[in-house]
Amino acid sequence: MPRKSFIAKREILPDSKYGDVLLQKFINKVMWEGKKNLAERIVYGALESVAKDKKEDVVEVFKKAIDSVRPRVMVKSTRIGGATYQVPTEVTLEKSQAIAMTWLITFARKRGEKGMVTRLKAELDDAFHGRGSTYKKREDTLKMAEANKAFAHFKW
Repeated sequence: MPRKSFIAKREILPDSKYGDVLLQKFINKVMWEGKKNLAERIVYGALESVAKDKKEDVVEVFKKAIDSVRPRVMVKSTRIGGATYQVPTEVTLEKSQAIAMTWLITFARKRGEKGMVTRLKAELDDAFHGRGSTYKKREDTLKMAEANKAFAHFKW
């Protein structure tokens, strides 16, 4: 992080199929070793099969799934006077969406189904309905922040 100048955010272009920037960010996170074509096939395949079951727009299903698992509050370790406290802090929209995407991908990779398309489909479906590993992670994060509410005065 430079001391003198501001680092400009890179502009991410919308995805080619649906024209959504958030979906393009998700594809970029799924991408492994620069294989964007494969990542696009995985994400589009999973989204289309989830949306077919719901009979809704693909992008709306995806946004609802992301919104249901994104954390509003997280804990941040802060060292004060030799002791380390878990201080609850609010998370910005962009950061919380990035965390939700990372959680979705991580838990999809840990699932037991065959093929990443079916794993991601199942995880997105669980997130859409408010259940599954990703949703549990969000709830655990919220409980941790709630438990450490007494240290909220340490944030600055």
